[in-house]
Order: sequence, then structure tokens, then C-alpha cells
Amino acid sequence: MKFLCVVCDTPMRLERAEPPKDGSITAVFECPECFHQIAMLTNPMETQAVTSLGVQIGPGAAERAAAGGCPFSGMINEMEEKPLRMPWTREALDRLAKIPDFVRPMAKDSIEQFARQQGHDEVSEQVMDEARGLFGM
Repeated sequence: MKFLCVVCDTPMRLERAEPPKDGSITAVFECPECFHQIAMLTNPMETQAVTSLGVQIGPGAAERAAAGGCPFSGMINEMEEKPLRMPWTREALDRLAKIPDFVRPMAKDSIEQFARQQGHDEVSEQVMDEARGLFGM
């Protein structure tokens, strides 16, 4: 099973997964083309069903996966370590979409990191201009 972006018809990729909390798991998927995000939330029964199949989720999952467990559990552990994505204004996303595909993910990560360091709550066109000046572009 995979999620497709309705706008781009592109397979979405797992951006991050939050470990079980109150029996539920949250998985956030992002379109690599337009950066649209969706979240999938499991209920406690679904989480229990997945766990009963031997899928290990949460801290230490990567080590258990390396020892022969489910490879998906390692991916979830890796995603927990990534910083959360910042919200972007519609104008900033439109501007980001004009950046060539092959460098867009790196540009997005760099701009978000810059915004965090400067104490911004979201990425706007002004933040993009500031980052551009710092990056020398």
C-alpha cells in the first residue's frame, strides 16, 4: 500500500513517525514534488494488531531490526530522530516549487534549519529572502 499525492499523482514518502502514545502511532507522509503532507493515525487496536504481527516500533527498534526483526521498524526509529518540519506559507511553497527538483529537498531542509536558528515559527518569503542573502544566492 502507498499514498499518492492527489495534486501530483506522485507516491508520498514517510517523513516521520511518532512512537506509540496512548496506544496510537502517527505517521506523516510528504509528497516529494509539492511537499503536501498528510498524517495517518492508528487507533490502539490497529497498533496492537501490527505489534502482534511482530513489527517492533519505538525506541530500540533499529537494533532489533538489525538482529532480524521487521525492517519497517528501523525506518520508524530513524524518522523519530529527524527534526519536525516547519510550516510554510502558501507564497513560500509556491516559490519553493520553482527551485529545480534535484536540489529542492536540500534547499527546503537548509531554509528550515536557517528559520529555526533565527527563531522563526514558519517559513515565509521574507525568511527565504534572508536565507538567500546568507547563502550568497
